Amino acid sequence: MSKLSHLFILFVLVGFQSTAIATTQNIDNTNSLSEAQVKQLVKKADDFRLGESSAKVVSEVKLYKNDELDKTRQYTVYTRENRESLVLFNSQVEAGQKMLMLGDNYWLLMPKSRRPIRITPMQKLLGEASVGDISTLTWSEDYQGKWVESTTFELTDGQAIQTEKIKLKATTKGASYFTIDLWLEQGTGFPIKADLYLRSGKMAKEAWFIKGIREDETKVISMVLNDQIQTNQKTVIEYKEITPTEIADKYYNPAYLSRTKQLDL
Repeated sequence: MSKLSHLFILFVLVGFQSTAIATTQNIDNTNSLSEAQVKQLVKKADDFRLGESSAKVVSEVKLYKNDELDKTRQYTVYTRENRESLVLFNSQVEAGQKMLMLGDNYWLLMPKSRRPIRITPMQKLLGEASVGDISTLTWSEDYQGKWVESTTFELTDGQAIQTEKIKLKATTKGASYFTIDLWLEQGTGFPIKADLYLRSGKMAKEAWFIKGIREDETKVISMVLNDQIQTNQKTVIEYKEITPTEIADKYYNPAYLSRTKQLDL
Protein backbone atom coordinates (compact mmCIF):
# COMPACT_ATOMS: atom_id res chain seq x y z
CA MET A 1 0.00 0.00 0.00
CA SER A 2 1.25 3.48 -0.78
CA LYS A 3 2.14 5.98 1.93
CA LEU A 4 -0.11 9.01 1.66
CA SER A 5 0.37 12.43 3.16
CA HIS A 6 -1.93 15.02 1.63
CA LEU A 7 -4.71 14.79 -0.89
CA PHE A 8 -4.09 16.61 -4.14
CA ILE A 9 -7.04 16.61 -6.47
CA LEU A 10 -6.12 16.95 -10.12
CA PHE A 11 -9.50 15.92 -11.44
CA VAL A 12 -12.46 18.22 -12.09
CA LEU A 13 -15.86 16.83 -11.18
CA VAL A 14 -18.42 17.87 -13.79
CA GLY A 15 -22.12 17.19 -13.47
CA PHE A 16 -21.67 14.40 -10.89
CA GLN A 17 -21.04 12.03 -13.79
CA SER A 18 -24.67 12.44 -14.82
CA THR A 19 -23.22 12.12 -18.33
CA ALA A 20 -21.66 8.80 -17.39
CA ILE A 21 -23.55 5.86 -18.77
CA ALA A 22 -25.42 5.82 -22.04
CA THR A 23 -25.61 2.13 -22.81
CA THR A 24 -24.11 -1.16 -21.70
CA GLN A 25 -23.21 -4.13 -23.84
CA ASN A 26 -22.40 -7.68 -22.83
CA ILE A 27 -19.16 -8.86 -24.34
CA ASP A 28 -17.59 -12.30 -24.74
CA ASN A 29 -18.35 -14.04 -21.44
CA THR A 30 -16.55 -17.30 -22.18
CA ASN A 31 -13.63 -16.25 -19.97
CA SER A 32 -15.24 -16.09 -16.55
CA LEU A 33 -13.27 -15.05 -13.47
CA SER A 34 -12.41 -17.58 -10.77
CA GLU A 35 -13.21 -16.96 -7.10
CA ALA A 36 -9.55 -16.08 -6.46
CA GLN A 37 -9.52 -13.61 -9.36
CA VAL A 38 -12.70 -11.98 -8.08
CA LYS A 39 -11.19 -11.57 -4.61
CA GLN A 40 -8.08 -10.01 -6.08
CA LEU A 41 -10.09 -7.60 -8.23
CA VAL A 42 -12.33 -6.51 -5.33
CA LYS A 43 -9.25 -5.96 -3.14
CA LYS A 44 -7.80 -3.72 -5.87
CA ALA A 45 -11.05 -1.73 -5.85
CA ASP A 46 -10.74 -1.23 -2.08
CA ASP A 47 -7.18 0.02 -2.50
CA PHE A 48 -8.39 2.67 -4.95
CA ARG A 49 -10.90 3.87 -2.33
CA LEU A 50 -8.68 4.01 0.76
CA GLY A 51 -5.32 2.30 0.35
CA GLU A 52 -4.31 2.35 4.03
CA SER A 53 -5.23 -0.01 6.88
CA SER A 54 -5.04 2.83 9.43
CA ALA A 55 -5.86 6.31 8.16
CA LYS A 56 -7.43 9.69 8.79
CA VAL A 57 -10.01 10.55 6.14
CA VAL A 58 -11.41 14.08 5.91
CA SER A 59 -14.66 14.07 3.93
CA GLU A 60 -17.12 16.68 2.76
CA VAL A 61 -20.69 15.63 2.00
CA LYS A 62 -22.79 17.80 -0.29
CA LEU A 63 -26.51 17.42 -0.93
CA TYR A 64 -27.79 18.72 -4.26
CA LYS A 65 -31.43 19.26 -5.17
CA ASN A 66 -32.25 19.90 -8.82
CA ASP A 67 -28.48 20.24 -9.41
CA GLU A 68 -28.23 23.11 -6.90
CA LEU A 69 -26.24 22.83 -3.66
CA ASP A 70 -28.61 22.53 -0.70
CA LYS A 71 -26.47 21.53 2.30
CA THR A 72 -22.84 20.76 3.15
CA ARG A 73 -21.38 18.79 6.07
CA GLN A 74 -17.81 17.89 7.05
CA TYR A 75 -16.59 14.70 8.75
CA THR A 76 -13.26 13.30 9.91
CA VAL A 77 -12.97 9.52 9.97
CA TYR A 78 -10.25 7.57 11.76
CA THR A 79 -10.16 4.00 10.54
CA ARG A 80 -8.04 0.96 11.37
CA GLU A 81 -7.98 -2.81 10.87
CA ASN A 82 -10.72 -5.18 12.03
CA ARG A 83 -13.45 -2.87 10.69
CA GLU A 84 -13.10 -0.18 13.34
CA SER A 85 -13.81 3.50 12.64
CA LEU A 86 -14.37 6.72 14.58
CA VAL A 87 -16.33 9.51 12.86
CA LEU A 88 -16.15 13.09 14.14
CA PHE A 89 -18.84 15.54 13.01
CA ASN A 90 -17.14 18.85 12.17
CA SER A 91 -19.96 21.10 10.93
CA GLN A 92 -21.34 23.70 13.34
CA VAL A 93 -24.88 22.28 13.28
CA GLU A 94 -23.53 18.85 14.30
CA ALA A 95 -20.58 19.95 16.45
CA GLY A 96 -19.63 17.51 19.19
CA GLN A 97 -21.34 14.48 17.69
CA LYS A 98 -19.31 11.31 17.22
CA MET A 99 -19.96 7.90 15.70
CA LEU A 100 -18.05 4.73 16.58
CA MET A 101 -17.98 1.52 14.57
CA LEU A 102 -16.50 -1.64 16.10
CA GLY A 103 -17.10 -4.55 13.78
CA ASP A 104 -20.87 -5.03 13.57
CA ASN A 105 -21.61 -2.56 16.38
CA TYR A 106 -22.37 1.12 15.81
CA TRP A 107 -22.85 3.91 18.36
CA LEU A 108 -23.83 7.56 18.03
CA LEU A 109 -22.55 9.84 20.79
CA MET A 110 -24.34 13.15 21.32
CA PRO A 111 -22.67 16.03 23.20
CA LYS A 112 -25.49 16.31 25.78
CA SER A 113 -25.99 12.59 26.31
CA ARG A 114 -24.08 10.46 28.81
CA ARG A 115 -24.84 7.21 27.05
CA PRO A 116 -23.94 6.09 23.54
CA ILE A 117 -26.92 5.39 21.26
CA ARG A 118 -26.96 2.17 19.24
CA ILE A 119 -27.53 2.79 15.52
CA THR A 120 -27.29 0.85 12.25
CA PRO A 121 -24.84 1.43 9.37
CA MET A 122 -27.80 2.68 7.30
CA GLN A 123 -28.33 5.65 9.66
CA LYS A 124 -28.43 8.69 7.38
CA LEU A 125 -26.02 11.60 7.80
CA LEU A 126 -27.02 13.88 4.94
CA GLY A 127 -28.99 13.16 1.80
CA GLU A 128 -28.20 9.61 0.68
CA ALA A 129 -24.90 9.43 2.61
CA SER A 130 -25.14 6.88 5.42
CA VAL A 131 -22.83 6.08 8.30
CA GLY A 132 -21.58 3.07 6.36
CA ASP A 133 -20.75 5.19 3.32
CA ILE A 134 -18.71 7.73 5.26
CA SER A 135 -16.90 5.20 7.47
CA THR A 136 -15.28 3.55 4.44
CA LEU A 137 -16.51 -0.01 4.85
CA THR A 138 -14.48 -2.38 2.71
CA TRP A 139 -15.94 -4.68 0.10
CA SER A 140 -13.19 -7.28 0.44
CA GLU A 141 -13.75 -7.69 4.20
CA ASP A 142 -17.54 -7.38 4.39
CA TYR A 143 -18.71 -9.18 1.24
CA GLN A 144 -18.32 -12.37 -0.76
CA GLY A 145 -17.94 -11.69 -4.47
CA LYS A 146 -19.12 -13.70 -7.49
CA TRP A 147 -18.40 -12.92 -11.12
CA VAL A 148 -21.49 -12.25 -13.25
CA GLU A 149 -20.38 -11.08 -16.69
CA SER A 150 -18.06 -8.89 -18.70
CA THR A 151 -19.72 -5.66 -19.82
CA THR A 152 -18.84 -2.62 -21.89
CA PHE A 153 -19.97 0.77 -20.58
CA GLU A 154 -20.62 3.18 -23.45
CA LEU A 155 -20.33 6.70 -22.04
CA THR A 156 -22.09 9.71 -23.50
CA ASP A 157 -18.73 11.35 -24.24
CA GLY A 158 -17.93 8.46 -26.56
CA GLN A 159 -15.60 6.65 -24.19
CA ALA A 160 -16.02 2.90 -23.75
CA ILE A 161 -14.92 1.13 -20.56
CA GLN A 162 -14.51 -2.63 -20.36
CA THR A 163 -15.74 -3.85 -16.97
CA GLU A 164 -16.31 -6.96 -14.92
CA LYS A 165 -19.67 -7.12 -13.17
CA ILE A 166 -19.37 -8.61 -9.69
CA LYS A 167 -22.23 -9.58 -7.37
CA LEU A 168 -21.34 -8.93 -3.73
CA LYS A 169 -23.25 -10.51 -0.85
CA ALA A 170 -22.78 -9.34 2.73
CA THR A 171 -20.94 -11.70 5.08
CA THR A 172 -21.14 -9.47 8.18
CA LYS A 173 -24.08 -8.02 10.09
CA GLY A 174 -22.53 -4.57 10.01
CA ALA A 175 -22.43 -4.31 6.23
CA SER A 176 -24.35 -1.29 4.96
CA TYR A 177 -26.04 -3.16 2.10
CA PHE A 178 -27.17 -6.77 1.74
CA THR A 179 -26.09 -7.12 -1.88
CA ILE A 180 -24.16 -4.92 -4.30
CA ASP A 181 -23.91 -5.07 -8.08
CA LEU A 182 -20.42 -3.74 -8.72
CA TRP A 183 -18.77 -2.84 -12.03
CA LEU A 184 -14.96 -2.82 -11.94
CA GLU A 185 -12.66 -1.80 -14.75
CA GLN A 186 -11.06 -4.80 -16.39
CA GLY A 187 -7.48 -5.35 -15.31
CA THR A 188 -7.12 -2.41 -12.94
CA GLY A 189 -10.13 -3.12 -10.71
CA PHE A 190 -11.02 0.59 -10.47
CA PRO A 191 -14.66 0.88 -9.32
CA ILE A 192 -16.92 2.48 -11.92
CA LYS A 193 -20.45 2.02 -10.61
CA ALA A 194 -22.36 0.21 -7.86
CA ASP A 195 -26.05 -0.57 -7.37
CA LEU A 196 -26.69 -0.92 -3.63
CA TYR A 197 -29.53 -3.15 -2.39
CA LEU A 198 -31.27 -3.64 0.95
CA ARG A 199 -32.10 -7.03 2.46
CA SER A 200 -35.63 -6.68 1.06
CA GLY A 201 -34.19 -6.65 -2.44
CA LYS A 202 -35.03 -2.99 -2.94
CA MET A 203 -32.37 -0.89 -4.61
CA ALA A 204 -31.36 1.83 -2.16
CA LYS A 205 -28.83 3.84 -4.13
CA GLU A 206 -26.84 4.08 -7.31
CA ALA A 207 -23.19 5.04 -6.74
CA TRP A 208 -20.61 6.39 -9.19
CA PHE A 209 -16.93 6.60 -8.32
CA ILE A 210 -14.91 9.59 -9.52
CA LYS A 211 -11.33 8.99 -10.65
CA GLY A 212 -8.55 11.43 -9.79
CA ILE A 213 -4.87 11.68 -8.87
CA ARG A 214 -3.61 11.57 -5.29
CA GLU A 215 0.17 11.63 -4.72
CA ASP A 216 0.76 10.66 -8.35
CA GLU A 217 -1.48 7.61 -8.05
CA THR A 218 -4.95 6.98 -9.47
CA LYS A 219 -7.52 6.92 -6.67
CA VAL A 220 -11.23 7.43 -5.96
CA ILE A 221 -11.46 11.10 -4.98
CA SER A 222 -15.23 11.29 -4.60
CA MET A 223 -18.41 9.23 -4.73
CA VAL A 224 -21.77 10.30 -6.14
CA LEU A 225 -24.93 8.73 -4.69
CA ASN A 226 -28.12 9.01 -6.73
CA ASP A 227 -31.37 8.87 -4.76
CA GLN A 228 -33.61 6.17 -6.23
CA ILE A 229 -36.78 7.61 -4.68
CA GLN A 230 -36.29 11.37 -4.85
CA THR A 231 -34.69 11.41 -8.26
CA ASN A 232 -33.95 15.15 -8.15
CA GLN A 233 -31.41 14.62 -5.36
CA LYS A 234 -27.73 13.73 -5.52
CA THR A 235 -25.29 13.33 -2.66
CA VAL A 236 -21.58 13.82 -3.29
CA ILE A 237 -18.94 12.56 -0.85
CA GLU A 238 -15.57 14.20 -1.53
CA TYR A 239 -12.45 12.78 0.11
CA LYS A 240 -10.53 15.97 0.89
CA GLU A 241 -7.60 14.40 2.71
CA ILE A 242 -6.35 10.88 3.42
CA THR A 243 -3.28 10.39 5.61
CA PRO A 244 -1.86 7.27 7.29
CA THR A 245 -2.71 7.79 10.96
CA GLU A 246 -2.93 5.66 14.08
CA ILE A 247 -4.72 6.90 17.20
CA ALA A 248 -4.76 5.47 20.74
CA ASP A 249 -7.05 2.54 21.61
CA LYS A 250 -9.02 4.71 24.04
CA TYR A 251 -10.63 6.57 21.14
CA TYR A 252 -12.29 3.31 20.08
CA ASN A 253 -13.92 2.86 23.51
CA PRO A 254 -17.58 4.02 23.63
CA ALA A 255 -17.40 4.59 27.41
CA TYR A 256 -14.40 6.89 27.01
CA LEU A 257 -16.06 8.80 24.19
CA SER A 258 -19.22 9.25 26.28
CA ARG A 259 -17.44 10.96 29.16
CA THR A 260 -14.91 12.86 27.04
CA LYS A 261 -16.67 15.67 25.22
CA GLN A 262 -13.57 17.28 23.72
CA LEU A 263 -11.17 14.88 22.04
CA ASP A 264 -7.51 15.77 21.59
CA LEU A 265 -7.39 14.80 17.92
